[in-house]
Amino acid sequence: MTSNLTFPIFLQMVGIIVIILEFVIPSAGLLAIIAIASLGYSITLAFRVSDHTGIYFVIADLFLIPICIMIGSKLLAKSPLTLRKTLDKKDGVVSQDMELVKLIGKQGTVVNDLRPAGRAEIDGQNIDVVSTGDYIEKGEEVIVSEVDGNRIVVKPIKK
Repeated sequence: MTSNLTFPIFLQMVGIIVIILEFVIPSAGLLAIIAIASLGYSITLAFRVSDHTGIYFVIADLFLIPICIMIGSKLLAKSPLTLRKTLDKKDGVVSQDMELVKLIGKQGTVVNDLRPAGRAEIDGQNIDVVSTGDYIEKGEEVIVSEVDGNRIVVKPIKK
């Protein structure tokens, strides 16, 4: 009986190894198909030996396949195919235009009504702005109170 199980056990090991390799080697799913075929055929051969043996193989696969997927995803993180470069502020990468930060405290005129978004002319430029939630009519004077990313927040100047 042991000699009858040698080939199915070998196919199980091949299937497990190929599942892990699928995460590391780009194959467009070819390795996944090979793994499924290998595991499926090994289960078929195990059921030919006996029903109990086939059920043991199925139960083993129910535990081994998720474990292989976890191992493969861990290997994927360490693979040379993954992006390891991070964009960091200490390297000089910023997500907002530094020119926009210079607008804080500058005054301008609303070009169209802010409900709460619209356009304002600040430093001779028409810029998309948002108010702090207030409705601001066209022609009113505003001041830039905050710049968050590419969002320029204005509030009306109290007269």
